[in-house]
Amino acid sequence: MALVKVNDLKVWYPVKNGWFKARQFVRAVDGVSFEIEAGTTMGLVGESGCGKSTLGRALVKLEEPCGGAFTIGGVNLAELKGGELRKARKKFQMIFQDPYGSLNPRLTIFSAIDEVLQLHTAFDRQQRVDRVAELLELVGLEADVMYRYPHQFSGGQRQRIGIARALAAEPDIIIADEPVSALDVSVQAQIINLLIKIQKQTGTAFLFIAHDLAVVEHISKNILVMYLGKIVESGPAKELCASPVHPYTQALLSAIPTIDPESKRKRIILEGDVPSPINPPAGCSFHPRCPLATDICRQQTPKLEEVSPSGQRSACFRNEESRKKWKKG
Repeated sequence: MALVKVNDLKVWYPVKNGWFKARQFVRAVDGVSFEIEAGTTMGLVGESGCGKSTLGRALVKLEEPCGGAFTIGGVNLAELKGGELRKARKKFQMIFQDPYGSLNPRLTIFSAIDEVLQLHTAFDRQQRVDRVAELLELVGLEADVMYRYPHQFSGGQRQRIGIARALAAEPDIIIADEPVSALDVSVQAQIINLLIKIQKQTGTAFLFIAHDLAVVEHISKNILVMYLGKIVESGPAKELCASPVHPYTQALLSAIPTIDPESKRKRIILEGDVPSPINPPAGCSFHPRCPLATDICRQQTPKLEEVSPSGQRSACFRNEESRKKWKKG
C-alpha cells in the first residue's frame, strides 16, 4: 500500500523582470508524480540543480508547491496550513544535507531533540530524557553525550544526531536530503548502513536524495531519476541500474567507477550544460545534450511510459525499442 502519493507536483519560483516583460518562472519541479510504499526506501538521483532538494523540501512543506497534490497516510498536505500542518509534521521529518549547519550551536543535543518531543508527545521531563537516551543509542551514540554541544562532535556524529532528531516523533517517512554527501567515504558507509538498520527496526519509509547512483542502488527498493525538474526514468533499483533505458540514466551509470577489469561499461560524456529551468528547451528537455536525439525529440515531449514487466518506466521516444528487447528476453 502506498504511504506517499505525489501527483503532478509543481514548484515554480517567480523571476523579477522589467515592467514590460512577460512574467517568468524557475521551474524547479515541473509536474512530478510517484508513490512510496510504507517501510521502503525510494531513491531520487540527478545532477546538481535538477530539482531534487526542492522536491524533498516541498514534501515537508518547507517550500510551497504551486500546483499538484501530495498525500502522506491519506492526508493531503498541500492543503494544510497553520496548526493542522504543525500536527501533521509528526508523520514526516527531514534529515538535512549539512550536518554542521542543521544543528543550533547554542543548544545541547538534548535540547535539540527535546524540542521535537515537547511539540509532538505528552511525555514528562524524565520520559523525554529516557527517550533522548534511547534515540542516541539507536543511532550508535552514548546516552551521556546528550548534554554536549554540536561543536564537540565530528561530521558523522552530527549526522547521527540529525537522524535521531528526525526519528524522535516516530514519523511514517523521513526525507533524507543528500545526508552523506558532506562526509568521508568511510563515514558514508556507516550512515547508509545505519539507515538500513533503522528501517528494519522501526519500519520508517525514506526518500533518499543523492547524486551517486551506486549509493542509491545499495539502499533503495525503487529509484527515480530526475532531470530539469522532471522524472525521466523510474523503476526497481536493481533492474534500473542493470538495464537503464533513458540516455540520461545511462550516462549517470557510466560515471560510476568500477574495479572490474572485464567490465564493458563505456563512459558516456554529456556535452554542454543543463539548460536553464527558466526557459527549458522545447520537446524533450534532455535533447540538447542527448547523443541519440532526433527531430521528434526536439518537437514533442515524451511521456513517462512503462517499458518492462518489472514496472520500469522511461520518458524517451526510444521506449519502443526497449519494449521489443524485453519481449524478446
